This record gives sequence, C-alpha cells and structure tokens, in this order.
Amino acid sequence: MHIHILGICGTFMGSLALLARDLGLQISGSDQNVYPPMSTQLEAQGIELMQGYKVEHLQPAPDLVVIGNAMSRGNEAVEYVLEKGLPYTSGPQFFADYILKDKWVLAAAGTHGKTTTSSMLAWVLEDAGMSPGFLIGGIPANFGISARMGETPFFVVEADEYDTAFFDKRSKFVHYRPRTAILNNLEYDHADIFEDLAAIQKQFHHLVRTIPGSGRVIIPDDSTAMNEVIDKGCWSELETIGLGKDSDWQYKVLKEDGSLFDVLYKGQKAGTVDWQHTGQHNIANAMAAIAAARHVGVTAEQSCKSLCQFKGVKRRMELVAEIDGVSIYDDFAHHPTAIATTLQGLRAKYPEQNIVAVIEPRSNTMTMGIHKDTLMASTSDASSVIWYQADNIDWKLESLLVKSPVPAKVMNSTQSIIDKLVENAKAGDHLVIMSNGGFEGIHQRLIDALKKEKQLG
Repeated sequence: MHIHILGICGTFMGSLALLARDLGLQISGSDQNVYPPMSTQLEAQGIELMQGYKVEHLQPAPDLVVIGNAMSRGNEAVEYVLEKGLPYTSGPQFFADYILKDKWVLAAAGTHGKTTTSSMLAWVLEDAGMSPGFLIGGIPANFGISARMGETPFFVVEADEYDTAFFDKRSKFVHYRPRTAILNNLEYDHADIFEDLAAIQKQFHHLVRTIPGSGRVIIPDDSTAMNEVIDKGCWSELETIGLGKDSDWQYKVLKEDGSLFDVLYKGQKAGTVDWQHTGQHNIANAMAAIAAARHVGVTAEQSCKSLCQFKGVKRRMELVAEIDGVSIYDDFAHHPTAIATTLQGLRAKYPEQNIVAVIEPRSNTMTMGIHKDTLMASTSDASSVIWYQADNIDWKLESLLVKSPVPAKVMNSTQSIIDKLVENAKAGDHLVIMSNGGFEGIHQRLIDALKKEKQLG
C-alpha cells in the first residue's frame, strides 16, 4: 500500500511517516520546505521526499493521501486530490486507523506540558519493562527519537488540541480514543483557531466523551477551566492531583526549586523523586505521569525511581552549552504561563545569579498580540529581558517596556542580540533563549560567539 503525505516534514507528520514505514507501508511525501533534521531522518528510513506541492508528486496515484493540517484549499496538490477524487484522510485519522487500532492509548493533553509529560510517561513505562510505543512532539533524551511502534499494546501520545485538517475542524486528540487521559491544564491559546476559552473547553469535552467507563481521567485539582469541562459530564474514573487535602495525588516539595519532592497517594507516601529538573510545572507533569502509569500497573514507587533517571526533552529548558561559566538554555516557551513557570524554576535553583531571558513571541497567538497584557508579569523572575521584534509580529513590543517588572529592551536583529549578550556575559550568568521556532539559529551563533570571545580574551 502506497501512502503519500502532504506536509511530511512537520514534527507530527514526520513521526507518523516513520511509524507507517515500520508497518511495512510504502511511504512518500512532500513539503514546502524539505529540511533537516526531519528530512535526513526520513530519508535514512528509505522514505522518498519531494520539494513543494506539485501534482506530479501524486502521479501515479498513491493508494491514500494523508493531508497535513497546514494544507488549505487553493494548494495545488490539495486541489488535484479533490478534483481527481483520490482517497484522502487527515494525519490524526490515519494515526487512529493504522497505528492506534487495538492499542491501550495513554494521552497527555493540556495547554502546557504535553511534550514533557508524555516523555516522562513513556520513560516510566519503558523503565518498568513495558516497551511502549509513542508519538511525541519532541525528542525525549532517554530515547533519542520522537516516535516508535513499541512491542506491547501500550501507546503514549502527545494529544494536541490544534485542529485536524482543513476538512475536519475537530481537535486532533478527538481521534485518539485514549483509555488513560491526562488533562494537565487549560488556558486560552491558539487564537488563530479558537475564538475563546469556551471553544477550547468544548473540544476538551469532546475528548472526555470518547473515554470508556473503565478508562481514567487525570486532572489538576486547582484548574477552574478544567473543572468546568468535567462538570459538563465525565463517565470515566476521575483522579485529581494537587495540594488540596481531598486530592487523590498530592506532593510535598522538599527543595524549593522542585528538584526533590515526595509523592503521596490517598494521603500515604508512595515515593520520592530526586532529579535534575526544576519548577512546580515539572512536578505537576511528573505527578500526572505517575498517576497515568499506575492505571496500567506501574506502582508509584517504581515510577518515582524511573523519574529520578528522566533526562528531559530537547528544547524544554535544555542546557545546550556552558562556556567559561556562562550557561545557555534552549526553551520552547510559547505562552506567558510557560515563560513564567520556566523562569520560576530556574530562579528557585539560582536565587542570586543573573538570569537573562531572550524571548521571541512566535506562536500565532503571540504574534497576534493576544497575550500581550500578561507577558510582562511572566518575566518577573528574570534579572533582565530582551524581546525580539520579528517582522511577522503584528504589534510593537515596546508596549511591554512600560510596566516591565525587570529591566527590558526590544531588539529587531538577532545579531544585535548576540552582540549584546556576549558583551555583558560573565561567569555565573544564565542565558535562556525562549522560542518555539528556530529563532534564526541564535543558539549556535551565540555559542560560537562566546567561544570566540573567550579565545580572543
């Protein structure tokens, strides 16, 4: 069976192609930009890649065309598929029909922490000898790959609420039909897709409706938005996580930075996590992974031991270099809450040291200015902030400087940012690059510039 994927170099679609290849299907694909690392990863697996969306890529006709959610009407390939009546489907529907069929799906959903939580959960199951399959929107360091089929019925998936395709405006996660569902948190995001928070809550409740009665839903105890979703109806087992006395799962922070904490189930200590990660957000992610793993038979004690060996995820507060005492981090922050919690964790670990946040507001919601009123407060734990005014941002970032809680400036050149950072960097500094995109390769350019400065000095 020959499958052609439109938009194959995206994180989800590229990972899907690798899984389909593992099933023995013939896979080809096209994308507007065929580029590493996804292109090299796919080509190494014998997958034929084509640049652009040309009709000749679909000749002779494949047995099925999988259309990515970046495709829209007017696209040359899309119009050809429709005109010729070629069989087509969406990425999430293909995933459900060909990969997740007959699997026990464990899904991690929520505005924040999906990638990290699903990575933690996959690792916990792996360390417990359960060899799960997974598809994650990042690369867990414990595995070094973003997707695999696995050797058991258990399959961990990062469950995204973004829409499915131009012909299916439901959220992707509605297709996955999990038996174990983590609903980490819920805030307004994806303003290019959703009109308001209520629209996102509606999709989350669609997800809840698909979970069987013997399934389990895991939620935080302090999220009003998530509780409103559950109040619309929940027909599955429900477990809560938090600090409330009535929560099923509780945690006790033993080090302020979050690197050491106890896990309690039904009021009884179940284990301790002593790891390299920081922040309350990572504790919350870990608690959700522990609760989900218990649903498939992994004890909380075993999960805690596994999490002590969790290495993190690429681009999630990843320490990419340390040069002459200057630490450089790459973080995928795409929302004010993500920025705030990440900086809080780092500040708790380094209360007296200089933390410089370099932020590119890049997501569609950010570039539209939806979160500009809350962006200022999100940086309060930094020592200073540099905002990058990219050409695609629809509003002037200077408006953030008026009420900034810390010294801040706006710059419109990545080279100028690098020059400024190199000029001021000193041993003990922490430079946190925050963007959900490539940021014009600023990470490696900064590393190279600091190394050169050190050699010259």
